[in-house]
Amino acid sequence: MPTLPWTTPEPPAAPSVLVMASRLEVRSLRHVPGFLLSSLALWRQARRSPGAHGVALKADLLHRTFWTLSAWKDEAAVRAYAATEPHKSVMRAKRRVMRESTFVFWTSPTTALPVDWAEARRRVEAQRAGEARQPDA
Repeated sequence: MPTLPWTTPEPPAAPSVLVMASRLEVRSLRHVPGFLLSSLALWRQARRSPGAHGVALKADLLHRTFWTLSAWKDEAAVRAYAATEPHKSVMRAKRRVMRESTFVFWTSPTTALPVDWAEARRRVEAQRAGEARQPDA
């Protein structure tokens, strides 16, 4: 499982940060190489993005699953990153190869950085379990 460890592009100045964890699954093993290359490009973009206080990436290639973990100054910083190229175009293009995605956000004290992968997975899995229990609208 290739992992890019936690990198701190810009140390936080505030006492807390917005943390985002995601789980992204592609439909087929044939989509994994392209998704991995795109994920690496977006990881590099996140490292250069204003307000990014930490980024990490984990790819479980055989299970077609990608995990991201990041810490941000605030929601505006996350939104700016997502709306900027290449993220904007990559996510639009990759939507058709995606099986499912889960995103979780929470506030964390800066003293808790870097966030542990086990904590991120726990929160993502709790979110997925909650979504599975929701009745269809």
